[in-house]
Amino acid sequence: MKFVLKSTLTLLLLINAAMQSAQAQDTLRITLQDAVRIALSDNPTIKVAGQEIQLKKEARREAYAGLFPEANLVGSYSRAIKKQSIAMRGEVFEMGTNNTYNGGLSISLPVFAPALYKSISLTKTDVDLAVEQARSSRQDMVNQVTKAFYQLLLAQDSYEVLLKSYKQSEDNYNIVKAKYEQGSVSEYDKISAEVQMRSLKPTVVSARNGVNLATLQLKVLMGMEAEVNVAVEGNLKDYEMSMFTRQAMPQPNNLINNSTLKQLELNALQLKQNLKLQYTNFMPTLSASFQYMYTAMDETFKFRNYDWRPYSTLGLNLTIPLFKGSNFTKLKQTRIQMKQLEENRINTERQLTMQATSYLDNMAASTESVVSNKEAVFQAEKGRTIAEKRYEVGKGTILELNSSEVALTEAQLTYNQSIYDYLVAKADLDLVLGVDEVTE
Repeated sequence: MKFVLKSTLTLLLLINAAMQSAQAQDTLRITLQDAVRIALSDNPTIKVAGQEIQLKKEARREAYAGLFPEANLVGSYSRAIKKQSIAMRGEVFEMGTNNTYNGGLSISLPVFAPALYKSISLTKTDVDLAVEQARSSRQDMVNQVTKAFYQLLLAQDSYEVLLKSYKQSEDNYNIVKAKYEQGSVSEYDKISAEVQMRSLKPTVVSARNGVNLATLQLKVLMGMEAEVNVAVEGNLKDYEMSMFTRQAMPQPNNLINNSTLKQLELNALQLKQNLKLQYTNFMPTLSASFQYMYTAMDETFKFRNYDWRPYSTLGLNLTIPLFKGSNFTKLKQTRIQMKQLEENRINTERQLTMQATSYLDNMAASTESVVSNKEAVFQAEKGRTIAEKRYEVGKGTILELNSSEVALTEAQLTYNQSIYDYLVAKADLDLVLGVDEVTE
């Protein structure tokens, strides 16, 4: 009987191990670069930005198509209600027939069209602006994915700290409970240890929910389904050395690659081109036309008997604008918009400079905090060890033991938070500076 139970238990353990191994194989383990690469490939926002570029390119091809000839098959029919007549020498003569048919080929070609030429230049700037907007979308996506990745690392590290603290408080409670049953400690110590343990349980559950929420947010940004199992590589402590290495290097503060400023520059160029386009309203236009037509005139509807006669024409159409009041008001509106855009650009540049400076200050402050918080963790661990030894030999109290455990937990959480604050400030700084590649 014992052999059967032992065999069954062994089989269950093997099945459980196999299931855990299969689940681990189904889990997608990713680094920060993997997360960014997947998001830039599968996120719908990035796909829409790419499609917008194609849309602008097609619009530019449409503008170029205006330079080519336009050919149409045309036809017309008219029925005379009352024929035209003339009077000559006292007699009235009617002219024309009841039915008139025209049909043939009509071709037109712009010879001199200033508005069309300026429109082509304007569509080229539209394409450049769409490309820059797509670049901005990519940078914004990199920023969001990077911060979501760091948020998940912070949630996981915080959960591990709180879970470890809960297990430590549980061990402390078991020890105090055993001593209470032996009569070596008071009931107050047992109650304090139990309260300490139970008060941590909701925090651990909340931290676990935070991990699930951070994971889901990262999967949404990467364009993944919620059912896909994802796990991130590493923890926040892995970034500590790179922080100090980066801070020792000169910190960039150049906005030359900032996408917002580049878009404002392209908007200013668009307004200049639009102003030139409006000037073409005062210029003449010239177009050529060619027609090859057939015409027939008859009193009946016997089509077989119609006598279709061909004719062709070649002509030039010249249009010279003399006066149109709205042309002048449009020019004034465009000049005002150019001044507004310049003021917005100056204000935006000042704000971006302020943001970059703020992020650099936050990075420096976070670096100093990491050094201090790391030392605080070391001292808190030492303090907890001393409190444990003091309580074991009867010289310390349960309050000292609980306080040392709380101090260690807070020190570890603060340490992780300081690294996270640095990484988030660095990600935001990269976005302001217009960095295209993710940097750790």
